[in-house]
Amino acid sequence: MGGLAEQQVVQAIDALAQRNSELAQKVISRDIALDAFQAKIEEKGINIIAQRQPLAIDLRETISALHICSDLERIGDLAKNISKRTIAIGSEMLPMSLISGIEHMTRLVMGQFKTALDSYAERDISKALEVRSGDLQIDALNNALFYQTIVCMGEDPHYMIACTQILFCIKNLERIGDHATNIAETVHYIISGHVPASERPKGNTTSFAALQV
Repeated sequence: MGGLAEQQVVQAIDALAQRNSELAQKVISRDIALDAFQAKIEEKGINIIAQRQPLAIDLRETISALHICSDLERIGDLAKNISKRTIAIGSEMLPMSLISGIEHMTRLVMGQFKTALDSYAERDISKALEVRSGDLQIDALNNALFYQTIVCMGEDPHYMIACTQILFCIKNLERIGDHATNIAETVHYIISGHVPASERPKGNTTSFAALQV
């Protein structure tokens, strides 16, 4: 499921960079596979709890798997949303400097995501903490790209429609980073029995509340 979610994000950004509506549509269509994975994992988890009544580490493992599959499903939804924005942009003018910035942010986010999945597979608490602290860098890049997009919209009104969609894509990437951090914190819980004691490091992120549809 993690591998499919990763593929969905990468291809969604490829579709955006290439202005490839056909690839974006494929990402949207494949989202049903992630939903099916989630349903299957949740069914297994519920059956384990009901039939075996696990305790201690076994219970943590089962509950944590349910939390992680939920994060993976949300990552897939965010990839689907980016693809919908790509289709909405269509042939509208778009500053290539923004595309380069988004590709850079994607590499950073996917690095975090991969490390989070590795920490789960390897039960490596140091990798989980690495992901948790690295989220600050994603927040900083989110802010930089947000303001860069606003500047582009102000400099050339022809960019207005496409840049409005790009704002959502940037925010979706930042949220994917948040879900990677959620996974890392879940791994910490599996290994230690508690979530990290300190508050999650968090940079100032621009509010998109007024833009949500």
